[in-house]
Amino acid sequence: MRQKTLFMLVAFLLISTMIGGCTSMQSETVITPKVEKYPNKPITLIVPFGPGAGLDLVARILEKNAPKYLGQPLIVINKPGGAGTTGWNQLVTSNPDGYTIGMTGIEILLHPLYGISKYNYPTDLEPLIQISDLPIVMAVRADQPWKTTNDLIEYAKKHPGQVKFAHAGAGTIGHVSGETFAKAADIVLAQVPFQSSSEAMASLLGNHVQAVFINPASVKEQIKSGSVRALAITSTQRLNDPLLADVPTFKEQGLDVAFSNWYGVAVPKEIPADIKSKLVKGLNAMINEPEFKKQMESLGLQINYLDSKESEEKWLTDSEKLSKIVQETGIADLINSERQ
Repeated sequence: MRQKTLFMLVAFLLISTMIGGCTSMQSETVITPKVEKYPNKPITLIVPFGPGAGLDLVARILEKNAPKYLGQPLIVINKPGGAGTTGWNQLVTSNPDGYTIGMTGIEILLHPLYGISKYNYPTDLEPLIQISDLPIVMAVRADQPWKTTNDLIEYAKKHPGQVKFAHAGAGTIGHVSGETFAKAADIVLAQVPFQSSSEAMASLLGNHVQAVFINPASVKEQIKSGSVRALAITSTQRLNDPLLADVPTFKEQGLDVAFSNWYGVAVPKEIPADIKSKLVKGLNAMINEPEFKKQMESLGLQINYLDSKESEEKWLTDSEKLSKIVQETGIADLINSERQ
């Protein structure tokens, strides 16, 4: 009887152990999270200006090269309006999961200075990289009599307010460039805003305005065809591009107009660090590919890569400089008066 009882006790303990082990295995299977590889679907790239704008042209190059370096396609979505604010507002409010990123330009710093943006982009977005920085080009139709910047200045002095210049939107860097030039030259120019660089260029070609302040990518083909003449650039040094190498800087011509635009990529705040790191790594590899550089150079753009930290520092220094310029040129007052 005692042996039978002992046998039953041992059997009970063995069965309990087996059941407990199975339960433990089942519990481990249930609580183990499934880790999804990033990215496992296409990534949306918001362009806050219309097709043909400089940011759009760069975005199309990124789109072409993305599958190789990011592992998934980029889907370019143009969101023009508000001189960039429509697209950047959408970027700020996007899910910070790495599947929505956005092109950035220097206007992302300008709009908060005017108080016209719903968000403070420098603090509500995180820069991933800077791809390129570039000057703004002042150009006129080739059939106009102005061969130099000084020719245009002399005409404007004799015809105050009759020279109109086009740009890609009120408060954009093209607008800032034109007003800075007018102030430095002590002349009166009439500014005409558009939704994009391509619209501004169409206005010049249609002879509706006399000058345009535009990025090199949007004017290069017209210079090549001979329909447009570039008179000056806002950089401190001349460009290397053969079509633009002979265009003098404003500084060379005795005018204090010197700053650059830049193109980059940003993401919503609070994006996971590992996802941000993968995006930066992929974009960095893409940008350093010789073919990518060749495609950028075909637009008249030069690579000037900055990583996330360097981009953050540049956002800060450029904001301080631009804050002074928009006050001195009266652009901030103009935009505020238009809002009222």
